[in-house]
Amino acid sequence: MKYETQRVAYPFFIVAMALFAAQVSFGLLSGAVFVWPNFLAEAMPFNIMRTSHTNLLVVWLLIGFMGCTYYLMPEEAEQEIYSPKLAYIQLAIFAFAGAAALVGYQFGIHEGREFLEQPTWVKVLITLSFLMFLFNASMTLLRGRKTAINMVLMLGLWLAAIFWLFAFYNPGNLSVDKLYWWYIVHIWVEGVWELIMASLLGYLLIKMTGVDREVIEKWLYVIVGLSLFTGLLGTGHHYYWIGTPGYWQPIGNVFSTLEVVPLFAMVVFAFYMFWKGSRNHPNKAAMLWTLGCATVAFFGAGVWGFMHTLSFINYYTHGTQVTAAHGHLAFYGAYVMLVLAIVSYAMPQLRRVQPYNQVLNMWAFWITTSAMAFMTFTLTFAGVVQTHLQRVMGMGYMEVQEQITMFYIMRFGAGVVVVIGALLFIYAVFGPAREQAPAYVRGASATAD
Repeated sequence: MKYETQRVAYPFFIVAMALFAAQVSFGLLSGAVFVWPNFLAEAMPFNIMRTSHTNLLVVWLLIGFMGCTYYLMPEEAEQEIYSPKLAYIQLAIFAFAGAAALVGYQFGIHEGREFLEQPTWVKVLITLSFLMFLFNASMTLLRGRKTAINMVLMLGLWLAAIFWLFAFYNPGNLSVDKLYWWYIVHIWVEGVWELIMASLLGYLLIKMTGVDREVIEKWLYVIVGLSLFTGLLGTGHHYYWIGTPGYWQPIGNVFSTLEVVPLFAMVVFAFYMFWKGSRNHPNKAAMLWTLGCATVAFFGAGVWGFMHTLSFINYYTHGTQVTAAHGHLAFYGAYVMLVLAIVSYAMPQLRRVQPYNQVLNMWAFWITTSAMAFMTFTLTFAGVVQTHLQRVMGMGYMEVQEQITMFYIMRFGAGVVVVIGALLFIYAVFGPAREQAPAYVRGASATAD
């Protein structure tokens, strides 16, 4: 590890992984309600479980992105972090805000807007923490080398902060509310977060393949252009049925279909770079998570998104378990696996040990990914049956739910396996290490370029 302040990322990764474990646990509790409808009904209603599950996902991913930024920025900018103390303070603020919101949810304290349930004072703390982070990272960048990796990364992070500001706008008209609500929920995950994803993937590929930086940066610019072009107007596929003008249907159909293109480009990008590269990198687990991220993101966000994005299909499938299938695989592939790839790559160097417990880490990959794929298939079949019985045949919602209980039982079983895989990953990365790293591992950051 060439720059000492890269160790700032360590506590960010620890907090992110702790919240990751909590997030999948709340997901498992939520899945249990579909099998046993009265499960914890008095102690913790389903809406609180689901709110906790989704909010923890967003919070730990953001903390993970911050840790990834603090880890790679010194290497890319060839500068130490501007203020490590500021980084620790903003982590404490962000973690406190997230914990306060989570505790509040258990007592019914929330604003009721999906994904944006945080009370206003919590939103203020989150904004303050994020601005401190952006200032710290931007000052590091401004004082050092500018590369495609750190420039695209900071563009994505700044745009994420800008669109987050719409969380403070809560108009009384429901259609207007949803119009701007999707500015955050969609443009984050299908627009600016894709810039973060592409830059972090590019960083990993530079470090692990040995391919020239110039080649990877050219690919990166193409993917970024496609992501912004398709992602911003692709928001139109969420405007079909919320009272917006009819022109959003053709816009949504065309541009949301084109959203598959940058995701497919990322798959080609990742596999071509590993094929082209000559380096036999010792961290096989990080390589597996990196390639898996690009692949599963394409299927989850791209293929499963396309399955129900066209308006004449979405008319029937909107709000069914087809949406849940797409959401689970897309988030897992595009962002969860990405942070786990960076953590797998960075932790041996942060702990100054060899890439360790790699077999266990790779078992965690296959267990978690297989379970998530199985969960996606069961939710997809459940959604198809639900769409036909409820939206085409006209059966009542609760009557249909009884017909697809078997799918929910299989989904719950898959959730149990996901939790096991997540805990295996955390133990593999943070658990006991066998031996200190030799010089070539400790100095890998200095020679990787």
